[in-house]
Amino acid sequence: MLHYLVRFAKRLAVLLPGLAIAAVSIFNIYPLINEGTPALVAFLLTYILAAYILIPAVGRVIRIFFKQKHLPVYSVTPDGYASDPVNVGIIGTREQLTQAMQKAGWDLADDYTLPNMWRSVVSGLLHVPYHNAPMSGLYLFGRKQDIAFEIMMEDRWLHRHHVRFWATTFDDGKLELKSIHWFPRKHNKALAADKTLLWLGAASKDVGLALIKHNAQLTHMIHPDTDGERDLIIDQLQIDGAKLTAELTVAKPYRLVNRAWSGYLQTDGRLRIVTLPKLPKSAVSTDTSDSDA
Repeated sequence: MLHYLVRFAKRLAVLLPGLAIAAVSIFNIYPLINEGTPALVAFLLTYILAAYILIPAVGRVIRIFFKQKHLPVYSVTPDGYASDPVNVGIIGTREQLTQAMQKAGWDLADDYTLPNMWRSVVSGLLHVPYHNAPMSGLYLFGRKQDIAFEIMMEDRWLHRHHVRFWATTFDDGKLELKSIHWFPRKHNKALAADKTLLWLGAASKDVGLALIKHNAQLTHMIHPDTDGERDLIIDQLQIDGAKLTAELTVAKPYRLVNRAWSGYLQTDGRLRIVTLPKLPKSAVSTDTSDSDA
């Protein structure tokens, strides 16, 4: 009973700020913008302001005061909503990770900038593949992904395999959940250097578009089978010499109802980790940019 009361209180704490922002938008912001502005334009501007700026900002503020104290079961959106499960880990340098994923057929995602976002929108409208399309930020402990990869599905518009990675490290000896630590932000430059890290990943597959429940933004619909995406990456890397290092149980098998209307994810709660083979000495890195995390 107590569990349900706590869950209800958390959901109410999220709902009330959203309702307050909606009321302010309808009764204050929209009338102000509508003065001398066509109604449709005023409506669109009010929607963008509320859905893409005000509501996410409230979520970010809440996340500052309520931080997770354990290895997350899943990544979260900028406003704190549950998203892709943490399900894959790769041990190696940033250079090894990039080369191994690209060899397996994955494209490195471009930075999430306005020009790249505009290009992504245009490619979608024209049905022209953008193999390095940027990915929105998901977070672990308030930290955006350090690097991301994707495979566009040429025969299906808006369908793609994708995975985001966060740089972590772990204590020497046995690899287990309690030994994993977040790689300090002050060492970001080392993410592009020859330093072996544990890259925790959240792998999933986009299968179309959907509306977000709490702010009416457009988002990608995620295929429920995230375990299949994890295993796809592991199998590909093992073919090229990666060794299965550990299979950790992050959580019991669960069904996660996510933020998209009618969307949900199903996972066995396992984190599969592989170690990449060392690169030949003659290999030259093509990725020397610092992380933006």
